[in-house]
Amino acid sequence: MTAQDHALTFPQGFLWGAATSAHQVEGNNVNSNWWVRENAAQPDVRDRSGDAADSFHRYEEDIALLASLGLTSYRFSIEWSRIEPAPGHFSLAMREHYARMIGSCARHGLTPVVTLHHFTNPIWFSQLGGWEAPDAASHFERYVAFVAPILQDVPWVCTINEPNLLAGAPDDPATGAALASLEAPSPRATANLISAHEAARRVLHSDTSAQTGWSIAAQAYHAASGAEEEMLAYRYPREDLFLEAARSDDFVGVQAYLRTFIGKQGPLPVAEDAETTQMGWEYFPQALGIAVRHAHAITGRPLLVTENGMATADDNRRIDYTFEALTALHEAMASGADVRGYLHWSALDNYEWGSNLPTFGLIAVDPETFARQAKPSAHWLGQVARTGQLQRPLSVSTV
Repeated sequence: MTAQDHALTFPQGFLWGAATSAHQVEGNNVNSNWWVRENAAQPDVRDRSGDAADSFHRYEEDIALLASLGLTSYRFSIEWSRIEPAPGHFSLAMREHYARMIGSCARHGLTPVVTLHHFTNPIWFSQLGGWEAPDAASHFERYVAFVAPILQDVPWVCTINEPNLLAGAPDDPATGAALASLEAPSPRATANLISAHEAARRVLHSDTSAQTGWSIAAQAYHAASGAEEEMLAYRYPREDLFLEAARSDDFVGVQAYLRTFIGKQGPLPVAEDAETTQMGWEYFPQALGIAVRHAHAITGRPLLVTENGMATADDNRRIDYTFEALTALHEAMASGADVRGYLHWSALDNYEWGSNLPTFGLIAVDPETFARQAKPSAHWLGQVARTGQLQRPLSVSTV
């Protein structure tokens, strides 16, 4: 690895922030399909979300802490199942709750990036068939129209988080949500997700001044020797199709953590000698630069890095990973990608879809007292945000 000894400068006004999702941090999201799954004794669910990080009540503390670190943006999601717990029954109180979160960001000087759907569905929507249901898009459009009034002063709205993973994870009415997946996407779910996104975009452009887009889970696909055609065929329905659907958006969210090798028969396992994270993913921070270049090449749209991070108990290694990822991001920007901000995943150690063990957070959360403690990585990223300068931290290897 070539040492980078001089500081890299990011543009003035570049957004520096961190991200969460409602179900993973709020707690007691009892009307969602994921709550059903957690309480249905599924073998791949080690823990229930329960109180999670209790951010439903402690969001003001979280927002204030992010601002005090020097970050300038906070990405969070509105929970559909709280807004519309039964079909056509909308909660004014819950809408006002999220309006207060937006107001808190403004008071603390953080730019809100609001996501309208982050993996979880209302139970009733799941029972109708979820994203496979023929009227899925119209249900989502109705929900978006209800929350649009509180988004008047939100500059960035992400309609759907990682639709390319949702399309491969159909709901099971008996056991709730499926784990997000890179299985072959359902053509019906894919079409419905694209229709829902387009409908949401129309509503938001009509009723707000927000820039709208959706976020794509990028895998930084690599072809094994002799498998270039197989890689392209594998990637297209899982990533490129969803990027093509974003060509009319105001921005595209890029989410990258790892790379995936594709052989003649499909994905290959991580090499035995590779360093891996708590998720079992290969340590490969350069994936961010690859993903940004690819999204730029297909869409030509402005980009936000809506997620990037590392699940690890070694916070120094998190700093290393983030430094290398930001270096790759800067290189992609220098080559022409129009990137407007970087939102680290995640702000808090949170519920990671079946387990509390993987720790992605810049901020640790005590599971009993809910006390927050910023990690060294949070202070390091805050310094980058305050100065706009990225310089090699002392912990990063120069080998």
